Amino acid sequence: MIAARQFLAAIALAGATFAATPALADAITLDGSKVGTSYTLNYNGFSDGTTIDGLTAQTTFTLTGVTGTSYTFSYSVKNTTSDPVDSRVSSFGFNTDPNISSASSTGAFAYTTLNSTYPNGIGQIDVCFKDANTGSCAGGGNGGLVDGVSGSGTMSLNFSKPITSLTLSDFFVRYQSVAGAGNVTSASGAGTLTSTGGSTSGGTPVPEPDMLALLGAGLVAGALLRRRKAPAFA
Repeated sequence: MIAARQFLAAIALAGATFAATPALADAITLDGSKVGTSYTLNYNGFSDGTTIDGLTAQTTFTLTGVTGTSYTFSYSVKNTTSDPVDSRVSSFGFNTDPNISSASSTGAFAYTTLNSTYPNGIGQIDVCFKDANTGSCAGGGNGGLVDGVSGSGTMSLNFSKPITSLTLSDFFVRYQSVAGAGNVTSASGAGTLTSTGGSTSGGTPVPEPDMLALLGAGLVAGALLRRRKAPAFA
């Protein structure tokens, strides 16, 4: 009887987990069928391997057009940093597969750089979009977005030969003018894909570890229950 109750509880809990919204993989694969789809990412903030509470940002990318050798987007960036920390978002960037040959942008982040090092241990990324013409992804200038401010524009990724699909991954932002975080004056942030919208229903579902564990527990409980109920033969 106890085993039966445990089995039913495990199945109910696993079912509730299945019903929850799945996590979305932190890579975006695009082709012509995804025109009109928007992808929103939330970013943390860190420096020297330490996460800084309250240092956050958000981006939304919408695919607006695809040709054989280019992908165009509209973008929106918001500095969501909260007290007691202040910051200025000065750039965002990501990696591409295949590698791009050139990029351009307009709006709040109207300058681009390819194959540059992103600070705070991230290393080289394929492209970044900046508020100033600094020549690198490390930042500079006095523009960007302060706390609570949003900025938007367009960006184009260009390729040396026609491609059938494009994958974006490893999303980052750059924070400068950081205050309220001890001795930290600049930092970086890594993005997590949180939602999609438009012509598609969502990102790539990724099973949650807890869901797998609960499902396994339910199967084990079911096996034990069947064993205890097996009839005895003379």
